[in-house]
Amino acid sequence: MKKSLIISFGALALAAAAPSAAQTMPRGDEPVAVPRTIKQGIDFVYVDPQMSTVARRKQRPQNWLSRMFNPAASRGSQPNPLFLELARGLQQYQDTWGRLPQVKIPAGAPLKPGASGSRVNSLRQRLGLAPGRYDQQLTDAVANYQRVHGLGKPDGVAGRGTVASLNRGAGYYTRLIAINMERAYRLPTTRTFDRYVVVDSGGAEALLFDRDRVADGMRVVVGSPKTKTPMMAVLMRNAKANPYWHVPPELLRSLTAKKVKEQGLSYFQNFHYEVLSDWGPNAQVVDPKTINWRAVGAGKLTPMVRQMPGPWNSMGAMKFEMPNDFGIYLHDTPHKELFAADERHLSNGCVRLQDYRRFAGWVFGGVPQATRAEQTFDLPRPIPVYMTYLTVATGPNGVTFRPDPYGFDALAMPQMFGAGQELASAS
Repeated sequence: MKKSLIISFGALALAAAAPSAAQTMPRGDEPVAVPRTIKQGIDFVYVDPQMSTVARRKQRPQNWLSRMFNPAASRGSQPNPLFLELARGLQQYQDTWGRLPQVKIPAGAPLKPGASGSRVNSLRQRLGLAPGRYDQQLTDAVANYQRVHGLGKPDGVAGRGTVASLNRGAGYYTRLIAINMERAYRLPTTRTFDRYVVVDSGGAEALLFDRDRVADGMRVVVGSPKTKTPMMAVLMRNAKANPYWHVPPELLRSLTAKKVKEQGLSYFQNFHYEVLSDWGPNAQVVDPKTINWRAVGAGKLTPMVRQMPGPWNSMGAMKFEMPNDFGIYLHDTPHKELFAADERHLSNGCVRLQDYRRFAGWVFGGVPQATRAEQTFDLPRPIPVYMTYLTVATGPNGVTFRPDPYGFDALAMPQMFGAGQELASAS
C-alpha cells in the first residue's frame, strides 16, 4: 500500500512595507533588515512582473504522491528536480521511519546505554526493537535517528530533545517534507527558464541550474533569524564591479556615530568611508567634521555615508543587482572565513557568495574586468533568482532534517495542514 499526500493551503497575504529612511538612499546596500511585515511560510514574493505567470501557475494545491506515482497525472508538468528528490525522500521516509510503531515514550531523565526498565522498552519498541536493555543496538538506532532528524551530535543518548522528537511521531516529519516539497514546486523548470539560480537560505547554499541540472553550487551566508532573507523570485539584470557600500541609516545611528565617538574623525580615513552631500549623481564629498554626530547617534540626523571600493569594502569586489523593494541582492565579501562554518545565518538579509568569480563566470560567461569604481555590467540576458527555504536535505540514503532558524516551517504548518487537512493513506 502506498501513502498519498493531500495538500491544501491558503494564500498568504504579504503586507507592503512602510516607507523608511532607507528609501532615500540607493536600494540594496547590505546590511538592510528585511521588513518585519513580510511573513512567509510557503509563498514567494514575486518581485518582477515577468515572474507573475509563474506565481499563478505554481500556487495551486497538488496531491503530490498521486502525481509522482501516476505518470499520466504528471504528463506535461514536470516539476523541478529538487521537488523530485524530496518526493522520493518522502516515500523512503514513509517506508522506513513511518512504518515504526508510533508509541509514546514517558517523560523522565535521559536514557543512556546500560539503562533498563519500562521506558527503555518503550524506546526500543518505538525504534522497532525487541524488549531489552539499552545496549549497543539501541545506541546505534538512537544515533541514527538523531542524525536523520537533525538533533545535534548523534551521541546515541535519548535525552529530552530526542524523546520529544520521537513523541512527535513520523507524521510530523512527513508534513515537514511535504512543506519543503511545496516550496520546491514553486521553483522553475526548463519549461519556464533554461538557466536560473536557486538560493536556499535554509541550507545556506546557492545552486546554479542549467536545463534542470545543477551546473555548479557554493556556500553562501544568508540573513540571520532577526533579519531573514525573504523567499522571493527576482530577475538579476546586472552587476557592479568595485562597488561602494552605502551605510544604512540604522547602522549610522547604532555603529558609525558610536565609532566616531570612540575613535574620532580619523575613523573615516582609517576605514575608507566618506560623507556625501546627497545620493544624487552630482553629490559632493563633505568634511565629516561638519556633521553633528551626536545628533546622528540620537537618530535626529541621517547623513549620507559610503565606504570606498577596495579589499576592505563590505561588498567585496562585485555585487549582483536584483531590483526589489527589500534591498536584497548577492555579493562578494572580504570575510571568506565565514564560509567554513556550518552555521551561516549571519547577514542582514543579503546573500554573500563564497566565490563571486565562479558565480560571475557562470552568469556572464566570463568575469567582467572593471576599469573604474562602481562600474556596471549588464548580463547578456536576465537570470532568474529564486530565493527559497529548504529545511529538508536529500541524499542517497534518504532525507535529513535541518533546523528552522526563520520559523517558516511553523508558519507553513497551518497553511498546508489546517482543520481537516491531514496525510491520507491510499492504495
